[in-house]
Amino acid sequence: MWSPATTLSRVTVSDNALAERFATHRDHLMGVAYRLTGTRADAEDAVQDAWLRLSAVDESEIRDLRAWLTTVVGRLCLDRLRSATARRESYVGPWLPEPVVTPLGAPTSEDPLDVAVREDGVRLAALLVLDRLSPEQRVALVLHDAFDLPFADIAATLGCAEATARQHATRARKAVAKADAPARATLDEQRGLIERFVTALSAGDLSAVVSLLHPTATFVGDGGGKARTARQLITGPDKIGRFFLGLFTQYGPEVLSGTTVLVNGDLGVLLPAADAGKGRDRRVTTFAVRDGRIAAIYDIVNPDKLAAVPDLAAGPDLANAPEA
Repeated sequence: MWSPATTLSRVTVSDNALAERFATHRDHLMGVAYRLTGTRADAEDAVQDAWLRLSAVDESEIRDLRAWLTTVVGRLCLDRLRSATARRESYVGPWLPEPVVTPLGAPTSEDPLDVAVREDGVRLAALLVLDRLSPEQRVALVLHDAFDLPFADIAATLGCAEATARQHATRARKAVAKADAPARATLDEQRGLIERFVTALSAGDLSAVVSLLHPTATFVGDGGGKARTARQLITGPDKIGRFFLGLFTQYGPEVLSGTTVLVNGDLGVLLPAADAGKGRDRRVTTFAVRDGRIAAIYDIVNPDKLAAVPDLAAGPDLANAPEA
């Protein structure tokens, strides 16, 4: 993981103060970059590149360091978003953001991305909505609405007129409102719903499982062609219920028995790989809730997206998660 300290050996003593000032903005910049790109690697790379650019300019020419850095990170992320759009065309199956996984009930982490997600509440459901926007719309919306950057600065980031930047943000807001991502449910509400879901699955009660799923429920699996999960979206309570009951038949109760964690602030589970004979890949699974029922299930299995997720100590399963 990168931080300004990792490059201080290449910085003169007179630049140490600049590195320290940069470090005070690091958590903010990670929040900007992750919200824009949806991946830890791209976010860290953008923040590192922003530091390198800062160290190469005359700081006396910068009136507002935070705004300058935010603009630079926004421009760097815009380039990455444009490249990612092309790469997604050949991606195998649905694409989900890289999850930020933290232990439930553990002391708060000082990892910059953990801090950013904790403070910004960047839910997977919200990131998926942002992912449907054009790169320009996403940058304009996030920089203005989430981080209060003036449209004049956003226009400079996008390389367009200020009126065009405003138009990008307006169109993005309309798209986000139309998508209507589920609001974050409390952990207590999530816990109670998941307990009932697991109980119904354990009993093999399809009607009970279906009753806990929202009419518009969706299962999204992201294996990237490198691990096993559903390669197509599964929509509707009945299809999702039958899918999970099939998994219970194949794997038993351990299908949702792993380490209870927070996934971008929501309750989820980190499941280790099963024995070779069972063929289950390591994964992170989490949920979105709407109107007291499960509206989405996100199953992230692509090993590239789990590379930064530590092997946490075994904890209670989802049905017995500790109080938050």
